Amino acid sequence: MSSPALEVQNLSYMYGSYKALQETSFTVNNGDIVMISGPNGAGKTTLMLCLSGLLLPTSGKVLVDGYDLYQRERSAKRGLSFLPDFPHFYQELTTWEHIRFVALAHNAEQGFEKRADILLSEFDLSEARDMYPHALSRGMRLKLGIILCLIRPFSVLLMDEPTSALDPVGTAVLCEKLSDLSADGAAIIISTHDLSLASVLGGRTVRMQRGHIDLG
Repeated sequence: MSSPALEVQNLSYMYGSYKALQETSFTVNNGDIVMISGPNGAGKTTLMLCLSGLLLPTSGKVLVDGYDLYQRERSAKRGLSFLPDFPHFYQELTTWEHIRFVALAHNAEQGFEKRADILLSEFDLSEARDMYPHALSRGMRLKLGIILCLIRPFSVLLMDEPTSALDPVGTAVLCEKLSDLSADGAAIIISTHDLSLASVLGGRTVRMQRGHIDLG
């Protein structure tokens, strides 16, 4: 029997004396779409940072394709793609140079030009190909962050508020992409305030409150 794409075991995180995550456990299988909702301060972003490996939890485990994210980081992160709520960029690289850099870093350079051109066109960023991050609007920066997630291979896709600055067309394009990825077997975990995504994407919606996830 194959391992779940993502397995979270008793994950906890402390900010000083405040417990932002409280022994959270859940699994996500290949092809699943899971949306995590909840109020501000519920722990959603802390959870996503721990799942991405950018934040080391106080206790607990995260397994990606069976690999321990904190013990076998390189093997686990091969299958992990993450969109933070505010993507960060290299100010000296253009849009196209960012895409090429990510493709090369993840050994996905073969045919990346065609894939990149398609994604730029679909997300209406073709004219921003030679622009630098400081010249991009917040929505354009978010679209670039999404493209950087999608240009590389992965089995688990984590997205923190991916529609927060997207226009309706960009949201529709993203939803179509996510549906196709799920059909192809990717596990997708989305932290969002946009509950309309659930009606479009289907999948499972869970609520987070005070560091706990209610699995229903």
